[in-house]
Order: sequence, then structure tokens, then C-alpha cells
Amino acid sequence: MLAWYDRHRRNLPWRAPPGIRPDPYRVWLSEIMLQQTTVVTVGRYFDRFVVRWPDISTLAAASLDEVLQLWQGLGYYARARNLHACARAIVERHCGVFPEKAEALRALPGIGDYTAAAIAAIAFDRPGAAIDGNVERVVARLYAVPEPLPTAKPRLRALAAALVPDRRAGDFAQALMDLGATICTPHRPRCILCPWRSSCTAAATGRTEDFPARGEKPERPLRHGVVFWLTRADGAVLLRRRPEKGLLGGMIEIPSTPWRASPWSFAEALQAAPAAVAWSPLPGAVRHGFTHFLLELAVVAGAGVGAVDGIWSQIERLGDHALPTLMKKVARHAISALAAGPYASPTASAAKSGRSPSAASRTGANDRR
Repeated sequence: MLAWYDRHRRNLPWRAPPGIRPDPYRVWLSEIMLQQTTVVTVGRYFDRFVVRWPDISTLAAASLDEVLQLWQGLGYYARARNLHACARAIVERHCGVFPEKAEALRALPGIGDYTAAAIAAIAFDRPGAAIDGNVERVVARLYAVPEPLPTAKPRLRALAAALVPDRRAGDFAQALMDLGATICTPHRPRCILCPWRSSCTAAATGRTEDFPARGEKPERPLRHGVVFWLTRADGAVLLRRRPEKGLLGGMIEIPSTPWRASPWSFAEALQAAPAAVAWSPLPGAVRHGFTHFLLELAVVAGAGVGAVDGIWSQIERLGDHALPTLMKKVARHAISALAAGPYASPTASAAKSGRSPSAASRTGANDRR
């Protein structure tokens, strides 16, 4: 495996050249970014981060808003909050020096078992099994592990740990990751090029794509919400910051109702509106997928100011704020719908009928002349 890695290792921006000691900061940053995200996507974000914050001290000195703004589009925003908290913890608790042992790394914000093992192995050559999805797949096929994921995880971890060599543990960890990413792929693995082909049980039986076995994936539930697109006389749009804890915590959003299992009636939604103005439902809805649920957001538009708490931003400056992808979708939807033509305010009739904002908007669209 190590001989194969020496010939075929991927050239990645965070990976140290052969013979050069890896920079723990770059290893840590890349591992946090790569959680639930592909190498292709992470590359450009990694480059931006290290240009702006070349070491742990400069990142720790940045504000959370700056980190979230540069992170936007990468998703799973809790990672960005933990990244910032971890940088500050390393500076405050460890004088800016990364701990070398996995146990100490696990005590830091945002670093779990896999990330701690990966940093310890790659940055400090500490023996240990760094088990990500690619490594799980390689090991499950190598031993033809019949238990489905996630039940099989403890066994796969033990089998992988037994494979770690006494020397070059970091290179071995990266070799397994590369093998899973480039050869032992989920579909149509290129077994003929695999250095472990002669030892692979799944390859010997022609059943590589049967492993790792997976249980049935539960259907994601659908949640509903209403977003309030409020503008003032100069065209600025109202934004606000989400609570620090929870989904999209600390990010900037367009104000909305909570998200729940049942659709909101127009009258219910108005109780959560950020201002007492005339609200008009816009046609259509915004749909977005999270890991554990799907979300459908109706959008209502209003104009005016009144007593409003929040952040006002010109539309052309929305990119200056840490807006998650979901809120960028909402902004595009609102701008497009409003540009298509005026909508008479159906507030009173919708409130009386109890129709949802999206239903009211469909009626309004049909009644326009």
C-alpha cells in the first residue's frame, strides 16, 4: 500500500510534499472542511482560507462573522463555528501549538474520533486508524464484512486499526483515503489497479459493489416555514442573525417563522412577521434539502420600516453577509418574483380564509390582470 501511495499519491493543496513534515494547521483545516464535503469542492475554499489566515493565530484573531462569510456555500455551518472556536482554544490553551495525541485533540471543539486520529496520524505520524467513508468502504470490501452500516462501524474500525503499520502511519492513512477516492470507488471500482486486489475477499467473489452493506435509508420528513422579504424606501432588505446554537447557527438570514411539520396559514405566519406592514405572498416556494429533512419555504413580501430590529442590506451587497445557500435561494426567488410584476396584497382575504401563504399567492397570481 505504501509503495502504491508513493507512486500514485494525489497532489492536494493541504498535503505536504514527500520528505517534508506536514503543517498541523493545514492538516486540521483540511480535515474539518472535508467533513461531508468532496475534495473538489474543498480545494478553492482551503486556498482562500490559508491566503487570508495563514496560521492558527491569524484565524483565532478573526471574528466569527469573517469566518462564516468566507465559509458560505461550503455548508454544514456548525463546522465553521467550531473551526473558529477550536482556533481560539488552541491559542488560549496550547499557546498556538497543536496537541500531538488524539486524546488531547478530541478535547478541542469540532474534533471527533476520526478527525483526531487523522490529524495525529498525518501531522505527527502517530499510529491510529483514521476511518472516513472511503476507508470504511475499502475495509468492508477487503474483509467482505456482512453487517450493514452503521452497525458495522465498530468492526470496521477494529479491522482498520490492525492494518496500521508501525512506521509511516500518516502516509498509510492518506494512502487508504486515496485508494477509496480513486480506485475503490462506490460504483465500478477499478479493482485491476488496486494494490490489495489479491487479498480482497469482495474482489475474489466478484461482489465488490455489495460492500459495504447498507440498511434501508429512512425517508426525510418535509418541514415548512414562511420567509419575510421586507424592504424599505431605499431598497434595502431586512436581515437578522440566527441564534448561535442550532442549524445554521450564527449565520445571517432573511427573517422567517420557525420550521415545522405542518404548513403555516397566512394568519399564523403574520404573528411571526418582523414588522406590521402589508404582506403579499409571492408565487411558488423555495425547497432545500438538509441531511435529515427537506424544507419548503413560502415567501411573503412587504415594504416599510416601523420598529424593526435587524440588519439592513442593499440587494447588491447581500454577498457581503454570511448568508447560507438556503437564504441565497430565497433572495433569488424573491427578486425574480417581484421583478415579474406587482402583486396585490391578499393579507385580509388570506387571513380570513386561513389559506397558507403559498395558496394565497397562487390565487393572487391567477386573479391578476
